[in-house]
Amino acid sequence: MTVNPSTDSVAQEPADALMVAGKGYHSRLLVGTGKYKDLRETRDAIVASGAQIVTVAIRRTNIGQDKDAPNLLDVLPPEQFTLLPNTAGCYSAKEAVRTCRLARELLDGHALVKLEVLGDEKSLYPNVVETLQAADTLIKEDFQVMVYTNDDPVIARQLEAMGCVAVMPLAAPIGSGLGIRNPGNILDIVEHARVPILVDAGVGTASDASVAMELGCDGVLMNTAIAMARNPVLMAKAMRHAVIAGREAFLAGRMPKRRHATASSPLEDVLA
Repeated sequence: MTVNPSTDSVAQEPADALMVAGKGYHSRLLVGTGKYKDLRETRDAIVASGAQIVTVAIRRTNIGQDKDAPNLLDVLPPEQFTLLPNTAGCYSAKEAVRTCRLARELLDGHALVKLEVLGDEKSLYPNVVETLQAADTLIKEDFQVMVYTNDDPVIARQLEAMGCVAVMPLAAPIGSGLGIRNPGNILDIVEHARVPILVDAGVGTASDASVAMELGCDGVLMNTAIAMARNPVLMAKAMRHAVIAGREAFLAGRMPKRRHATASSPLEDVLA
């Protein structure tokens, strides 16, 4: 069973569900909660996106740590959304593990987390060595780890083999909006994976989300592309449709590419 945030009601699990850590979701779009002008815009954009899984930067967002500050959970209650605490802003395995432990404490034993360990403040590329160390520790502590990494197929397979419940390769640097820079790498990761593969970071507009889904990715996670749009709520709606369209195109199977033209109408039985 899965929860539909738009109706706050329990619905039957869809036939084409995104399965993460044994749970099914009808939306394959995951969204962040940062960079919006206020909590109302955050709520409006996320509802428009149709997303059921929302990421929360534990080191930057109040989910109860500060009793006197606005609480994100007031507009995105856990009863309606699956919260995905993330380790944004962590530059070492030690910091990331500590942040996940704090999230579990604040969210009453919540085990599903998004792990990201960054290499430097300029590029925000993942530090793969520290990521592997943190993932190993968290998995041994029974966390369900969705892991942000680079678009290296070898590392993706290693993270899957360790026990990560989802692997999240970047499309391009975080917040860049450049779209998928190495589609061949993403395709290689998808073709060899047995866990969900979700493009994370670098999406700029709806066509980028569609491309990710057409490559066979199981989902897309984004924040800046929606939050920094001129109209975040409208962009959220566009991303919702883009992910659905890309998924359906992948399932339908695109026509083969050809070097030369082929007539759209049949040539047999043509009237003279």
